Amino acid sequence: MILENKSILVTGGTGSMGKVLVRRLLAGELGMPRKVIVMSRDEAKQHEMRMDYLHRRVATDEVIFNNFKQALEFRIGDVRDYRDVCAALRDADIVINAAALKQVPTCEYFPGQAVLTNCLGAMNIVQAIREHGYPIETVMGISTDKAAKPVNVMGMTKAVQERILTSANVLSPSTRFICVRYGNVLASRGSVIPLFLDQIQHGGPVTVTVPEMTRFLLSLEQAVDTVFAALRDAEPGEIFVPDAPAATIQNIALAMVGDRKIEIKATGIRPGEKMHEIMVSEEEAHHTVRRGRYFAIRSMLPELNGEFDTPRVLNKEFSSADHVLDLASTRSLLKRHGLLPEQQPSRNGGELLA
Repeated sequence: MILENKSILVTGGTGSMGKVLVRRLLAGELGMPRKVIVMSRDEAKQHEMRMDYLHRRVATDEVIFNNFKQALEFRIGDVRDYRDVCAALRDADIVINAAALKQVPTCEYFPGQAVLTNCLGAMNIVQAIREHGYPIETVMGISTDKAAKPVNVMGMTKAVQERILTSANVLSPSTRFICVRYGNVLASRGSVIPLFLDQIQHGGPVTVTVPEMTRFLLSLEQAVDTVFAALRDAEPGEIFVPDAPAATIQNIALAMVGDRKIEIKATGIRPGEKMHEIMVSEEEAHHTVRRGRYFAIRSMLPELNGEFDTPRVLNKEFSSADHVLDLASTRSLLKRHGLLPEQQPSRNGGELLA
């Protein structure tokens, strides 16, 4: 069990994926860790998460301030701050960097802030390990499909983060630097599912950007599955990618609206958005292999690639437009994950208003 008795640092661990990741780490799926350290900037989210883990106990000051005696430890800190990063890395064996600015429009308006969190944060981790010789076993970066052929700031900064981390294997070979890349996570904070649920609850309209727009769909549990698969099987410099389904934004809306008399309204593409996402670019397809149920994008650096004699598994880019679920399959997927409000049957079509 690769995480048995390990100390695991999760930056940005109070986010949607981070919370599921921490729960499953503490469940011991890959071995029971000695410590899980959650580092983030938001004390309110940390307090809320702490209370979630103490909900069956009386939350006294003594319990709260026994923070460093608990298997789950919270630290206020920022990946942008080199000193915070050094202090946290000193006590870690495994690092999962989930800290990010991830909202596409926000990053378009504040690109400098996206660079600081998404790029400088990763650079701080790499630099701290290189300068101080911390005996970190693995560093994993959490990336996004928007990093493949990026057209928005969020994707651009995540693409740079991938390169910062994967290239770090060359000068810090005693640490394994890897990444995972996946698409839209169902019901994560800031995603379209909570928006649609809120709009339905208030009687509409449900707003879609462009009806034909497609997105990869992955549950929070499947996102963590991808993290665990990479921790087990990824070679230094590899980016793990799940073979995920995709659906149109219109079918997601139709499936969730069901038989309700709610207007579905197209509002137009937002700043920096793509019509179709790409999980693996055409250029990356040339050095992509299979690792079980996942694709592994191997590093383009010859020092990390080694002998490449594995048959190609992709002959073109892996796009959300390749295999799009129909309405029935979209409804089934959302129902399977408990995301259809009141589980009402969906209509076969719907009026779409421009």
